[in-house]
Amino acid sequence: MTITYVYQGKLYVNLTNRCPNACDFCLRTHGDGVGDADSLWLPQEPSREEILNDILRRNLTQFPQLVFCGYGEPTCRLEDMLWLCAKIRAVSDISIRVNTNGLSDLINGRTTAPEFDGLVDVVSISLNAPTPERYDEICHSQFGLQALPAILRFTRAVSFFVPQVVMSVVDRDLSELEIKECERLCLSAGAKFRVRHYIED
Repeated sequence: MTITYVYQGKLYVNLTNRCPNACDFCLRTHGDGVGDADSLWLPQEPSREEILNDILRRNLTQFPQLVFCGYGEPTCRLEDMLWLCAKIRAVSDISIRVNTNGLSDLINGRTTAPEFDGLVDVVSISLNAPTPERYDEICHSQFGLQALPAILRFTRAVSFFVPQVVMSVVDRDLSELEIKECERLCLSAGAKFRVRHYIED
């Protein structure tokens, strides 16, 4: 069972395979692993203690960043993720990033942004579409047309508690005009904007 793995020099944490979306461009639709991980499919979710032990067996001074991102949405295990962030904060000054679809509030049924305060350095949010309808078409969220408005609300809120908030789009399915509109939404939500290139494998 792969809990931590290395990708582009950073240490990644694979918490869960659960996700409320089924995005057309998602890496897990055409492969089992990323970086030095042969497979990120979990036979069962590891406990928070197992995850912490797996992280701490690494030499964290070798990595510029610890990233919560695997073959699932990390905020599906929000309490465990933030517990882990606090434990890591207590023993290391490594930068902590969360890669998320931004649907934490809908997943957890409450406003979650304040819970990130002091525990996370960077939140990277997948925007991926300029309208609720296009988001639903590309990301196939279980939350339907509620998803994109919730992502924008979360982005605005979390920017008050996390030093760096980035929103990104994958360039595979969007026109230049749609990417420009995504950039406008991103900036209006108080985040930095990034275009990610689609990875075939």
